[in-house]
Parts: sequence; C-alpha cells; structure tokens
Amino acid sequence: MRNLLALQELDKKINACKEREVEIPKQKSKFDIHRKRLQNELAEREDTLTKLTLEQKECEGDIEQHQVQIQRYNEQLNTIKKNEEYQALLHEIEREKKQIAVREEQIIAILIELDESKETLDEDKKRIRSETKGIDSECAIIDDELKVAVQHRMELDDERAPIISNVTNALMARYDRLCRNYKMGPVVVPINGEVCTGCHMHILAQVTNEVMAGNKVHGCQHCGRLLYYPPNFENAEVAPSET
Repeated sequence: MRNLLALQELDKKINACKEREVEIPKQKSKFDIHRKRLQNELAEREDTLTKLTLEQKECEGDIEQHQVQIQRYNEQLNTIKKNEEYQALLHEIEREKKQIAVREEQIIAILIELDESKETLDEDKKRIRSETKGIDSECAIIDDELKVAVQHRMELDDERAPIISNVTNALMARYDRLCRNYKMGPVVVPINGEVCTGCHMHILAQVTNEVMAGNKVHGCQHCGRLLYYPPNFENAEVAPSET
C-alpha cells in the first residue's frame, strides 16, 4: 500500500502536468486573435490602395476615350460645310473637354489620397511588424513553457516504472480500474474512524480493524476505493518490497 500511495501522489503530479499541457497553448489564443486583427488591418489598407489605383486607371481610360472622340470630331470639322452642323460639333468637342477636365480633377484628388494612403500604409506596416514581433516573442515564451511542462511530465512518467514494479499485478489492476472510474480525486483514501473519506460512508468494523492493522488490503464496500490508515504510513519511505 505504501508504494501505491507513492504512485497515486506521482500520478497526481502527472495529471497536473497533462492539464497544464492542455491549458498552456490556450494562452496563445489571444495572441492569435491579435495577429489576425493586424493581418486584416494591413489587408484593408492595401485594399484601399488597390481601389484607388483602379479608380485612377479608370479615369485615365475615360480621358483617353474622350481624347479619341475629340480627335474624331476634329477630323469631321474639315468635312462639314454647314455652319449649324459645325457649331453643333464644336459644342460636342467642348463637352468632351469638360468631361476630360472633370476626370483630371478626379485624378488629382485620387493621387493626393494615394500619397496619403501610401504614407499611412508605410507607418502601419512598421507598427504591425513591431506588434507582430512582440506577439511572436510572447508565443515563443508560451512554447518554451509547454516544452518544459512536457519534459517534466516525461520525467515523472519515468518514475512510475520503479514504483509499479513493487506493486502486485492484482492490486495494480484494481488501482488502474479505480482511476478510470474516478477521474477526479484520489482512489487510495484514508479511513476516519469507521468512515471511508472517499464516499463518506460507514464501513464494517472488521474492515476498519484490518485496515488499521495494516496486514490486509481492503476496498470500501460502497465505492470500491482502496483504504488505508494514515498513522501506519506517517514518515514512511517507499519500500521496495511492499505494495
């Protein structure tokens, strides 16, 4: 029973490590959210630049079309003899020139906005790089913390074999079965008077006496947990030849 108590204490530490191995990576979730927000922010800035560039090209394309139309009208002027038609064509040419002027004004506004957006994007890129570097550093710390936790758990796992070798197969099977049934809390529990401290139910007097005598392994007739009497194991070292 002495070795089984030591095994239970060791398994408690191992389970705590396993819980940490699950919880530690969760610390990165807030950094993942932050990183995603920065990526979206950068994509939004770049999308703005792309849209402005497309608007500029669209305006330039319109200007080119208007210029082509003006050239056609000018060619037609040489063939027109009636003053009325001539004046109408001049009016169309003037209208095309006004459309060009409107588009040129739009291009100027777009170029100003492009310059401002590029400057803002450059500043944002520097800030985002800095923030991303900080996120990477924090995540690296978390990864290192996880590695330490895994390493510690593996070292504890290595300590199980020597203890298990000194526990009988039958008792080990009972212990493993109880651990599967009771995920939380100990499966090797002390008695308090004639009460099992695992389920807090009354146990038989004979069982209590034999547990206190320490010469027989008993399980609680109610919950099945293995019982022991604490004074029998006070200041006791794990004994290689005992369970």
